[in-house]
Amino acid sequence: MGRAIWDYYHDNDPEDLQTETSISELDELPVDYLFRDFEDMIDIEQKALKLSTGKVLDIGAGAGSHALYLQNEMNLDVLALDISPKSVEVCQLRGIKNAVCTNILDFSGETFDTILLLMNGTGIFEGLSKIDTYLQKLGTLLNEGGQILIDSTDILYMFDRDKDGGVYIPAGGYYGELEYVVHYKGESEEPITWLYLDFNTLKNAAVNNGFKVEKVMQDEDSYLAKLTKI
Repeated sequence: MGRAIWDYYHDNDPEDLQTETSISELDELPVDYLFRDFEDMIDIEQKALKLSTGKVLDIGAGAGSHALYLQNEMNLDVLALDISPKSVEVCQLRGIKNAVCTNILDFSGETFDTILLLMNGTGIFEGLSKIDTYLQKLGTLLNEGGQILIDSTDILYMFDRDKDGGVYIPAGGYYGELEYVVHYKGESEEPITWLYLDFNTLKNAAVNNGFKVEKVMQDEDSYLAKLTKI
């Protein structure tokens, strides 16, 4: 994804990304979607950006569209964080003043009033077994009175149902734990584990880690949640 972002910014024969999961077929992801303006963002993203206050950490910043809006339009102090060096380079070239290339679990030294995890922000948790690790880490980065704004989608709708409405869910794990693969210019990344969380599962995990949880917005099967430390 970082290579596609870099190619698009530099007009280096960019192509659309292709993504697939362990329960879905190949799907196109236009690379220009990662460069969209605020007006072209979905309602959940717009709501999260409008709720952001103080010093902000944008985790999984990608091409930096969220961070740019917060920095330039809302005049907030923003740090854009991504694991892709090419994505971080483009963030800097687009004018984001503070951008860091690292895994969130390795990041330290600063704390924030708002932590953003958007475009299925629960994905970075990888799987149910690692939720506690990530939530505890995020808690250490949060200022007193700060907030985590995170979105996800309950993907139960993607599974087949019987005539009585029962859902056929594969045994052996939580249905929101998927293998996710990104393809670009004929090459594929190694599959990663990506987590889609229903709201109740997120809420239970967050409460167990010392957070108060509020569902800020629901849009069909997707939602935006706000976590604050108790």
